[in-house]
This record gives sequence, C-alpha cells and structure tokens, in this order.
Amino acid sequence: MTDHRASFDASITFSNGGDLTVHGFRVDVPGPQVTEDEIAALFVASLGLLMTDAVELSHVRVFPEPHKGTRGGPSDASAARPAVPGGAGTLVDLAGDAAPGEEPGPWLEARDPAGPALARVAELPAVLVRVAGAERRTIDVGALAAFEVRGAAVLLHTGAHDGHRLTPAAAAWLVAAGAALVGTDADRLDAEPREVLLDGGLAVAERLSGLEGLPPSGALFTAAPPRGAAGRVAVRAYARVPA
Repeated sequence: MTDHRASFDASITFSNGGDLTVHGFRVDVPGPQVTEDEIAALFVASLGLLMTDAVELSHVRVFPEPHKGTRGGPSDASAARPAVPGGAGTLVDLAGDAAPGEEPGPWLEARDPAGPALARVAELPAVLVRVAGAERRTIDVGALAAFEVRGAAVLLHTGAHDGHRLTPAAAAWLVAAGAALVGTDADRLDAEPREVLLDGGLAVAERLSGLEGLPPSGALFTAAPPRGAAGRVAVRAYARVPA
C-alpha cells in the first residue's frame, strides 16, 4: 500500500494567548482521503502543542510519499503506551465534599448492562488536560490532539462547576483515539458529546474535584462503582501518583 503525506500552511491560536504560523509543514497521513480536521490533529500531535484553541489550514496538498514517522501518525512506532510504574504512591482523593443543597458525587456512567469491568475504570493511566482559566469556553480537538490518550482516563480540569464545553468533534476524536474514560470537574458534560462518548464505549466520570493536585501525566485514576451497579452511579474516585 502506498504511503501518503500532507503539506500545508497553518495558523494556530492558543487558549492561554499567543499564536503560531507555519508554512509548508508536512505530516504523515493515513491515506489520500484524509480530512483537513484529521491533518490538523496530526499537526498538533506531531509538535506536542498544548492548549491549542484553533487551527486553520491552507494550501493543503496530499501526495504519495513514504512515511517519515510523524509523532502520533500512522507509522509512529513509539505510539504504544509504556508500562506505568506500580507499587505504592500518594493517593489523591478526587471525591471532595458536596456543598449544602448539592447532589453528591462524583458520578460514573457507562453503557454496560451489568456495570463496567474493573479494567475500564480502575488504575487507568491519567492524562490531565488543563483548561482552567482559558478564555475560550470550549474544548475542541486541538486541545486534546497533543496527548497520547489510548487506554487512558482523560481528565478535563476546567476549574468551574459549569465547566468548559467538550465539543462533539472532540468527543468523537477521543473515541477514535481509543481513550478508556473521560472525567471532568464540571457537574455534567453537555448531552451530545456525552452521548458520543457513551455510545463509543467510554465511561464518563463527572463532578470530580482535586484535579489541580494531579501531575499532567503519570498518575493512575480509579472510579470503580459497586459490583453490578449499572447506569449513572455515585463512586469514590481517587488517583495514585506512583513514588
């Protein structure tokens, strides 16, 4: 099968301020039918750009050429997640306390009739996406594409009960990228992206607290419901930061 690459100009804005412009950038792509959104996500992942707000592409050209090993691309041999250290570590309680009149939490939901298997909600590598304080109140693909999320709990640190809105496109990207769970400190994700995640087989954890105390990566996240519990159930969530 013939490899393909894409060449393009790009203009990037960041949610914490600033911008970046590139000309004639090239990335490996999965095939000639790749979309501009997919190219933009590969571009962000290749450079590891965090807090990306928007990416605008121009002069896009897709052409046959052997892959060069673009980070996060279709031939990136390092994309497999390394083993996470085990053993003891610091436990961080992510349950918090409900204010008077508020429903307790956190809450976990998955579409498994008998409740999610432990492997899907316990000791997951945690990827922390910090958007707290960002002016733009949406979390789109650009804010996520720099992270390796396969098999991970993707935790959205928004810093607010009403949170930042996860877009349906970002939810679909998380499903396609193989994330195991999406968690947020917001009270609840919007209905459409929430359905995309649940329909895609991911678990969703809401009303987490204490995310500001976690490192960007390296922690292990757990939000295990009681045995056999299905639907949206209250859980005790915590993270272990290995020594």
